[in-house]
This record gives sequence, structure tokens and C-alpha cells, in this order.
Amino acid sequence: MLYKSVLDLIGNTPIIEIDKKVTGLKNVNLFVKCELFNPFGSLKDRAGYSMLKDKIAELKESGVTVIESSSGNTAKALQIICSINGIPFKTVTNRIKVPETKNILKVCGAEIEELPGLSECPDPTDPNDPVAYIERIVSENKGKYYHTNQYTNLRNPKIHFETTGPEIERDIGKVDYFFSTLGTTGSSRGVIEYLQSKNLSLKKIGIIADKGDNIPGIRNKDEMYEVGIFEKSLYDEILTVNSMQAIEQMLVLNRKVGILGGPTSGACFFGAMEHLRKIDETLDKTVNAVFVACDRMEWYMSYIEKRRPDIFVTDTKVENIRNIKDEDITKFAKSVDVENVIDWIDENNPIIIDMRGNLAYKNGHIKNSINITDVFFDDIVENGLPFSSENKVLLVCAIGDKSKKYSALLNKKNLDIYSLDGGMVEYRNQDLPIVRNLKRVIV
Repeated sequence: MLYKSVLDLIGNTPIIEIDKKVTGLKNVNLFVKCELFNPFGSLKDRAGYSMLKDKIAELKESGVTVIESSSGNTAKALQIICSINGIPFKTVTNRIKVPETKNILKVCGAEIEELPGLSECPDPTDPNDPVAYIERIVSENKGKYYHTNQYTNLRNPKIHFETTGPEIERDIGKVDYFFSTLGTTGSSRGVIEYLQSKNLSLKKIGIIADKGDNIPGIRNKDEMYEVGIFEKSLYDEILTVNSMQAIEQMLVLNRKVGILGGPTSGACFFGAMEHLRKIDETLDKTVNAVFVACDRMEWYMSYIEKRRPDIFVTDTKVENIRNIKDEDITKFAKSVDVENVIDWIDENNPIIIDMRGNLAYKNGHIKNSINITDVFFDDIVENGLPFSSENKVLLVCAIGDKSKKYSALLNKKNLDIYSLDGGMVEYRNQDLPIVRNLKRVIV
């Protein structure tokens, strides 16, 4: 079939029924909407084009730069659409966590501005907000930028109401259960609003990342409040999935179904299967369920290898905080109460590692602490033992959950590592002394 433009390939993605031999479900027909077959590789192709298509002629004539806060698929889609139309594009992000994504954006020609390092630990005190930063520079540079703002732009859900939802209904008919991961929430909102208009009894399940975890393209429990178009009332249930579960079910999708979806697709598949297995035996008739495979796995190789090195090197067993067991945390983790931490520091003179983002650290930290964000600390830990057994070490993250896992992991290796209970959030709540370095912050 002949097309005049690659943009004509956006949408009309296939939908595939997963064999019951794979799902093990008796009363559920499970379908996957393959948004990874969009021309730029993800469901964000639809939103990117929707936010730009009515503005393309005006943007070309005015010479303004399209600007967005994205570290992944939205930036990729916007960059390619802008490139083929001769429009400059810039993305602003806290820090791109997957190097393949950054390299793809560079190859496609994107201008990338990375704000100082954001930690994977959720941190409500971190002032490093790329959307607010964009809004500020847009207001200070009148006429220079056009902010698509995927987090509040209603053209994001609108395109899925107009295209993705109708395509699903056209291909399989009545939908009883719809599963979608939640990032900007534009795709799930648009699809749900359309499918619900055709079936008022539709069950809608959103899927997010576990507290303190990171799955590309998905918000976690601590971040949902940041999304302007998120409508909690649309969902009957919101499930949490961790990164290891997402990768495990991604492998099923890859190896048993032949769909090369990435970790986000795996997370959606995992959430759907968890929910459907529980209700399968209770159903008295066959129902149709749909989940979305939103992008491809190729640009997440480093993310996957970091969490599942056993896939790549079959003769090694690497233990990290993503696969450390709960019983190990109970047995090996050591902690210091916030109420006693000042006296404990004076008595033990520990090395203090603050694992939060750079700006959060500068905004307030414990005296004499060293700032090593959790992502870099993870690399250090996985490449050897960073401390002597003679050193006492206090790890500090935002809320104390990730530091506790590191404490257990390293103490299991005969080190002497402590976690600050409640993290810096609780430390601040107790009004304990902090050091500020705000004069060094560059914005």
C-alpha cells in the first residue's frame, strides 16, 4: 500500500488475541492492542501528532521551537514530526534514565536539556520540576516556544477517544475489561471514555509502578498527583506492579506470544493477568478483556540487563535491591530512628550517603553527608563493595524505603550499613538541623 507520508501510518494498529494456552484463562478472551506498531514505535505517536497537527503550518511559518517535558516516547514522536516539517524541537527532562532513549533522541536530532539529577527515590521535597521550568522559560521568552504540555493538553486523551477506542471496538466488539498503564494517563482516559460510552458496565483497571520503583513510562504511587489530566474516578481499580514483575511478564509476551513489547507492556500484561486470574472461575459467561502493548523492548536493553543480568549472562547470579527478598530485609537491614540519629552520628562518626536528587540535597541535608544519587550508588554497589567492613555507613533517601533495601543487601555481604528510618521527609518533620547549599543551584 502506498502512503504519501509516514504520518499516515499513525494509528490503525493491530489487535491480537492471546492464546488461552498462554493465559490459562477459561472464561476470558484476552486481547492486546499493539501500539508498538506505530511508525515511531509507541502509542505516544498518536498524542504527539494530535498535539501538533493543527499547528504545523503556523509553527513552520513562525519559526518557534516546540518544547516538551519528556524523557522518552513523546519526545521521540514530537522530534520526528517536527524534523520532517522543519520545526525545531527541545525536550527538558530531570534526567533520562535509559541511555538508549537518549541516544535515539540525539540521532533523531532533538535538543535535550537535562536538569540536575533526579533520584529514583520519590521525593516530595525535590524542587526540580521540569514542567514548571518550561512554563517559566516560555513566559520569559514570549514568541520563542510552543509548549505542547502532554500532562494537561486535552488533545492527548481526545485522539485516543477518536481513534484508539473506536479501533478496539471495531476489531473485537464489546469490551468488558480494559487495562492500561498510567503515565500522562491520556491514552487510558480517552479509550475508557469511548469504550464506556458503548458499555456502561465496562471495568477499567489502571496500572502503576510500585512505591519507590521505576518502570519506564509509568508513574508510581507517589507521582500520580503530578498528572494534570489524571481522573481517578475513571478507574474501578488501580493496581501496582514492580519492575521485576514487569520484566518477567514482558518475557512471556516476547517469547510465547511473539510481541516484542517492552517493560511497560509487560507491566500491563502482568496487571491484567493478576486481575483476570482472580475472577476467571467466578464468571458464568465468556468476557473480552484488552490491554495495551505500548512500546518496543529494544530501547530498554540496559534497563532490563541491570535488573535481570541472568538473562544476558546465564552462569552468574547477581543479587541487587530489585531481587532481594523480604526475609533478607527483615534479617539484615539495620536502621537508626530519626529521634536518635544526631546522637548516633556523634557517637559513631559514620560515612553519611544522601541518595536523593542533587537539588533536593542542596535544598537541605544532614551535615557532612555526601550526595550520591541512588542510580549511581546502584552502579557502585553492583560493581563491587564500596565500603570497608570497618566503616559504619548511614544511608539516607527520601522516605527510607530504598535505603533499607541497600542496608540489607550490603549487610548480607558483611558490611555495617544503616538506613535512616523515614528518610529525609521524617528528618525534616522532626525539625532537625539541616545544611543548605541553595546558592549553588543553577536554574
